[in-house]
Amino acid sequence: MAETIQDLLELSLQDTYSAENQILAALPELEDAATSPKLKQAFREHREQTERQVERLEEVCEMLGIEPDGESCAAMEGLVEEADDLMEELEEGPVLDAALIGAAQKVEHYEMAAYGTLCSMLKSMGQTKAVDLLLQTLKEEKDTDALLTQLAEQEVNPAAMQTLPAKE
Repeated sequence: MAETIQDLLELSLQDTYSAENQILAALPELEDAATSPKLKQAFREHREQTERQVERLEEVCEMLGIEPDGESCAAMEGLVEEADDLMEELEEGPVLDAALIGAAQKVEHYEMAAYGTLCSMLKSMGQTKAVDLLLQTLKEEKDTDALLTQLAEQEVNPAAMQTLPAKE
């Protein structure tokens, strides 16, 4: 049972570590399902970035004497399951690509919230080195979200619009 801010920090770090590992496992499936070469590349690059983010979390946990493995992140399980459902329900093509971007952005927003919360707690505890490490990750998550928005607006959504029937 969490009774102190230290307990909450430990639970939050473990939850985020689980979330990152779950998305790391899911990214190859997202990459395979995508048809847009730019989207495939974005998923591939984010997988490499996520590997570094997991390493940063491990480093922060080690600095603080916290075991990173804990409960599985239920929120990420739900987000990954939602993406899996989309891949089953939609045919390969631009509409699925648009759905994959939406699913990935939900993940990014969850991660941004998690890292923002962790940074606030760590800052309050005077853990400036840990804050600096996790701020790097927070910036990467925001940059990935911006890249996904750009891909959606400039390429994927216009291609998906072509699937609409012509107006008479």
